[in-house]
Amino acid sequence: MAPSAAAISSTLLLLALLLPAEATVARHRHRLGASLLAAAPNVSQPPTTFFEVDRPIRPPRGSAGPCSTLLLSGTFGATYGRPPITAAYAPPACLAAARAGAGGGGGALALALAVLEWSADCRGRQFDRIFGVWLSGAELLRSCTAEPRPNGILWTVSRDITRYAALLAEPGEVAVYLGNLVDKTYTGVYHANLTLHLYFHDTPPQPPAQQQADLIVPISRSLPLNDGQWFAIQNATDVQSKKLAIPSNTYRAILEVFVSFHSNDEFWYTNPPNDYIQANNLSNVPGNGAFREVVARVDGEVVGAVWPFTVIYTGGVNPLLWRPITGIGSFNLPTYDIDITPFLGKLLDGEEHDFGFGVTNALDVWYIDANLHLWLDHNSEKTTGSLLSYDASGLDLNVNSEFSGLDGQFVTSAIRHVSATGWVKSSYGEVTTTFYQRFRYENSNVFSKNGTVQITNQTIDAKSGIFTKDATAVLLSEELHKIFPLYIYTGTTDKVGDEYSLDSLVKLGINEKKTSGGKLGFLYSSLHNAQTGRGTMRVKKNLVVSGLGKTHQVYKYVGTDGCYFRDVSSRNYTILFDRSDDSCSKGAYSGASTKLNDQPARRKLLVNKL
Repeated sequence: MAPSAAAISSTLLLLALLLPAEATVARHRHRLGASLLAAAPNVSQPPTTFFEVDRPIRPPRGSAGPCSTLLLSGTFGATYGRPPITAAYAPPACLAAARAGAGGGGGALALALAVLEWSADCRGRQFDRIFGVWLSGAELLRSCTAEPRPNGILWTVSRDITRYAALLAEPGEVAVYLGNLVDKTYTGVYHANLTLHLYFHDTPPQPPAQQQADLIVPISRSLPLNDGQWFAIQNATDVQSKKLAIPSNTYRAILEVFVSFHSNDEFWYTNPPNDYIQANNLSNVPGNGAFREVVARVDGEVVGAVWPFTVIYTGGVNPLLWRPITGIGSFNLPTYDIDITPFLGKLLDGEEHDFGFGVTNALDVWYIDANLHLWLDHNSEKTTGSLLSYDASGLDLNVNSEFSGLDGQFVTSAIRHVSATGWVKSSYGEVTTTFYQRFRYENSNVFSKNGTVQITNQTIDAKSGIFTKDATAVLLSEELHKIFPLYIYTGTTDKVGDEYSLDSLVKLGINEKKTSGGKLGFLYSSLHNAQTGRGTMRVKKNLVVSGLGKTHQVYKYVGTDGCYFRDVSSRNYTILFDRSDDSCSKGAYSGASTKLNDQPARRKLLVNKL
């Protein structure tokens, strides 16, 4: 089978990166070679362990396990444009036994936690590479590789995949695609193991509103492929879709979207408008401005959007920043949920419906797919429903440009609102669901010193909510508020031929608050995750020949399900300090408890504000 168009375009980009650039503008957009000029491995030095700072996944108190199963072991050398590595999947014996016991009733074991673990090593020099893990076509993990060094590196990624319990219970096929190129310069070969860890507890069945989905339907490409199972969105008009018919007894549906951006849009938030590029004859500087959004459609109608977190991969801006602390989200890219329950009235007709994705202002290439999580009414053959209200009035996007030559300022702002309300009648009664999204975006890009300095300052503000009720009570009222701040400074100096110096400062983060309540109680969580990196490097022929990178990260999580704090700093592969704590300080935890126990706050949470 011939390589996909995405594979061809990415290969052309790699070739372009190895040629001298036509302008000094925006050099930081390119991924750079993985290591300083190659040195012979020092046998006395052990491999370096890379890591992403995140809250540890801890088994529920009183649970038994783990029951661990190796799903796949693979080597990724010259794998670009070739089929994924696959392995047959059978539910582990411990999971099959638990399900068999549950079928017999009476105190059976239940799945408490499922963790997918990717562990890998590599030695030599290599670019960062995106990869995906799929089970029966449903993506379980989107991640970026670490960039190796001569003595080798190790890294592990763990993701909670409990929500895929229904998928794990059925036979299928595991697929891993990691497109890698190996030659005399880029010698790194990735060796990886993929393991499933399961934990169980003895507990009665949960109420229907809290169970995991009964069925997970992949919205992705099918094997065989010489690429990943994601869709490749190549321009602003490209819409990729799949037709599906959902079961007639569905009463709840959530679309989980996987997103990553590459090639000309890897640093989309730094892209200048096209008129600036044309005026300065910059033929190899990516354009279309600095705004992007992923739009999800069902039968052509917008059902939701994703304004993605600005993940910086392990070779981005200055590769020395991400060693050994990797960028937020780079090892475990976030996913985004869109509740499409209000639209079920239109989807319960037994016919196929078109689920599609596009990217506003996109350049080549975005990788997107989704999993459709469906809850089924086992007490009836058919549910019914209707859409009561719907508003997706469109994107409000504004760009103000002022420039003279290569210097200028570009200010971009955007707003989008999406909301829908619908009811579904099942054996659980008639339930009305409202889902909404409210987005705000501000971006400033300033070029100075004849285009050799660029400052990007951006904030994405995303709110979403779910409100469900029946005739007698509120079943769920949930609000999620995320703010993604980003600041990047890059300055290019001392350019001589194909060699130059680059100074950089990067600040990025996630501020997130989540509150939910209803019949089953109240939950609250707050996350502040901030990362600052600064460094310098000397680049020759797309390879970092010398440089310095410093990174500092503070992660603080407080919630009704526990707390976690970590403060860590590094300098060129060396950890300077690393402090962590998983206890809830009296002040932090009591603040969350006070918020939850405050009666006006509770009443506010249970009011439909739409």
